[in-house]
Parts: sequence; structure tokens; C-alpha cells
Amino acid sequence: MNKQRVVVKVGTHVLSEQNRLCKERMFNLVKFLAELMEEYEVMLVSSAAVVAGYAKLKLDKNKLHNRQAIAAIGQPQLIAKYNKKLESFGKIGAQLLLTADDFDSRKRTYHAKCTVETLLNHGILPIINENDATATEELVFGDNDQLSSRVAYYFDAKLLVLLSDIDGYYDKDPNKNSDATMRKIVTKIEEKELKADSKTDYEFATGGILTKLKAADYLMKRKIDMFITSGFDLDDIRSYMFKNDHKGGTLFTCKDR
Repeated sequence: MNKQRVVVKVGTHVLSEQNRLCKERMFNLVKFLAELMEEYEVMLVSSAAVVAGYAKLKLDKNKLHNRQAIAAIGQPQLIAKYNKKLESFGKIGAQLLLTADDFDSRKRTYHAKCTVETLLNHGILPIINENDATATEELVFGDNDQLSSRVAYYFDAKLLVLLSDIDGYYDKDPNKNSDATMRKIVTKIEEKELKADSKTDYEFATGGILTKLKAADYLMKRKIDMFITSGFDLDDIRSYMFKNDHKGGTLFTCKDR
């Protein structure tokens, strides 16, 4: 039986604590991924290369070339930590560094997809990140929410899971409004929602709710679902993925429910 293919994206805020990688949350993530790999074909899009590198070389992150250098140091550190934890569950991870240009070229997209297919066929977890050392636009303007949406589309996934520091999509900012209500299922994103202000105060992060909405909009137009849920507490995503029980989190879908 063919397994359904999913992409899991985890943000920097989830993976880090006090300017360092958080070992406990990273272990919990890898445990979840290993279990998920038993039932699904899984690809991981992981942020936090800059955090991993900053622990080794503390340069001024406001300077682009410093951030690129830090990312170059951090990326192999990040992959090594993933593989050490995956080994505990009998799994292997493989690094793929991509840029937006890779999805603008049919040839490069084809070869990247062939690599991913080969890894998945052998039960290996592709761990994907933007090539921060050369992709200046990503570090200045972009984010891994957009990268993960492209990975899901071009590599034939049926679902993108965003593990985030927010546990779902609310009708208003829950940090400022005590009466905010989570929208559990979203079937349409209004244009005004895609233009709302969405700043993040976290110094290593590049995203926010707006980048997630743009990723969801991109995928919904291509009939691919997206699920936003907490990366700090994985109970809701476990219930959804393993029991088909939608307790918490927000599902973006163009399908009738």
C-alpha cells in the first residue's frame, strides 16, 4: 500500500531556547517524525541553522554576511544533531539545501525531486532548508513557510504540517484579545487577511502568521491541505495524524468537510 506523503515544517522558535537549540523539544520532534515515518512518507523542512551557528560563533546578526556565515556553520551542526537523535529510532536523515531558483528551473526541480524520491523509497528522512549561505533574499525577506509550501507542491505531498509557536489560526490576535477564537477549519482566505501586518519579535525568526497564510493560500489553490499547530506540545498533531481526531490546530483545505 502506498503511503501518503507529508511535509513537516518546524520553526526556529520551536527548536531554540535562550539562543541555543532546545534538546528536549528537538528530541520530541524527532520521536514524532520517527513514528510518522512508519505510516507516512515524510519530508522535514527545518529552520534554526542560524541559531545552531550562533552558539559557535557570536557575530552581529544584523549584518547579512555575518548571518550567512553563521548559517554555514550551523547547518552541519543542525543536521548532525538531527541524525544523532534519529539514530536512536533506527532512522537516517539526509540534508538537502534548496533555493527559490531550484523551483524556477524545471531541470533543477526534476533532479531535486529524483533525490527526494530515492531517499523516501529507502526510508530516509529528507531534511530540507534554504541554502542560507547564498540565498540572500531568504535571509532578508523570505521564510521557510514559503519554502515548505513549494516542497509540498513540487514533491507531491498531500499535506503540509507547520509546527509553530502558535497553536492555530485565530479570528483575531490572541495575544491582544482575550476573546479570540481559533478557526479549526479554513476553506477560504480573504485578500485582506493576506495583507495584514504580521511582524515577529523573535530575533532569529523570519516568519509570522502572514507567511503562514501565504503558504496556505498557495497550497489551497493547488488542492493541498495545510495544518498549523503547536510545536511545543505535539498532542494535537499526534491526534490528527494518527487518530484522525482534530482536537486542536487549524486545517486549511479547499475540500468540503
